Amino acid sequence: MLMDLKYTVLKNNFDYPLHKNVDGSYKIKSGECLRVCLTSDFFLEEADAWCDEVWNIIKKRPDIGFYLLTKRPERVVECLPKDWRDGWDNVFFSVTAENQLRADERLPILIDLPFKHKGVMTAPFIGQISLQEWLKTGQIEQVVAGGENYDGSRVLKYEWVKSLYEECKANNVMFCFIETGTKFEKNGKIYTMSNKRLQSKMAYKSGLQFEGKPIKWNLYKPQNELFDDGWYQKHWRKNCETCGSRLICNGCSDCGECEK
Repeated sequence: MLMDLKYTVLKNNFDYPLHKNVDGSYKIKSGECLRVCLTSDFFLEEADAWCDEVWNIIKKRPDIGFYLLTKRPERVVECLPKDWRDGWDNVFFSVTAENQLRADERLPILIDLPFKHKGVMTAPFIGQISLQEWLKTGQIEQVVAGGENYDGSRVLKYEWVKSLYEECKANNVMFCFIETGTKFEKNGKIYTMSNKRLQSKMAYKSGLQFEGKPIKWNLYKPQNELFDDGWYQKHWRKNCETCGSRLICNGCSDCGECEK
């Protein structure tokens, strides 16, 4: 029964970017950004059956940005829509790179893929990484880093984060240190933090955040659709001031969780 309910919720919200208000305008405002399949992988073989439908949704909303993340970049070309050409302006594509081994495997593929916007997610960050070889190509617009939060979390070292931060800064690429992870080592001392909000705050206080060159989205509103006036404007609450994810955040959603 619970699984049936979960499936129904997922099914009803699968096309949420196309859901509309009673006046016919879209619920998701022009200029917002959505992270697709964040807790899974958009390019899983098991998800191929829904791939075309998702691309169709993304194509119908050229006024909002869609973030795709994968650890399977080798499967991407065969999953792209036929009219993809050199990429769609409203899609930001990132690969994960947990350590140097994965970076060396995935970044060469990323560089050769036809996307207008590209990034790297080094989370969980479990080993020292250098991205200098690929950052200097000018194709990487964003690097996100964060520690591990699972059972038996491995230690994230401050030196690893700072080294990657310095590389991004030297290449004018956005670097966002979103969270320290459960175990964070600095100056030979390991700090254990189970609270994710605290991890985010400590990442922000580290000073390892760099805005870099602005990411220019070429978003537009189709003339045959009804939209609210204007474009989405991000707004923040007090808790957001020291959040490690602020550089890549879509702004406060007013869910009220921070007040509980």
